[in-house]
Amino acid sequence: MNCKTLHTKIIFFTEGSLPAREMEEIKIHLENCSNCAAFANEMKKTLAVIENENTPQLNPFFYTRVKARLENRVEEEKVIRRSPVLVRILQPAMFSLLLLAGIYTGIKIGQPAKISSDVPVFSENEVVPYFNEMETEAIENFLME
Repeated sequence: MNCKTLHTKIIFFTEGSLPAREMEEIKIHLENCSNCAAFANEMKKTLAVIENENTPQLNPFFYTRVKARLENRVEEEKVIRRSPVLVRILQPAMFSLLLLAGIYTGIKIGQPAKISSDVPVFSENEVVPYFNEMETEAIENFLME
């Protein structure tokens, strides 16, 4: 067996999942090749580190916390199922009332304002000169003086 083939099968060798004939060939090659033997040792160390890191540390109270959450969820579902009147009747009724209030407010805002007779009314001739800038003195003439 050559080194390249050994490198492709070394993980399976360390796990022990190769057939017996190939396991023997790899053992013989590792006895004769010091580079491959060093590679195999590093691979074993690496896999051992990975195996230790993958082992989760279980909290002894994990099951009780999960059980408590599941019981709380069941209780919440029961509360929601007990009040279909709120969901099916009152919620659409409230949305309808809000819609009607919005339409009424929009109509009231859109109506023209009523002018009472006691407020002085300016005629158009008195107000227009303030809005017509073309008839006023140019700013250049004002600044030049």
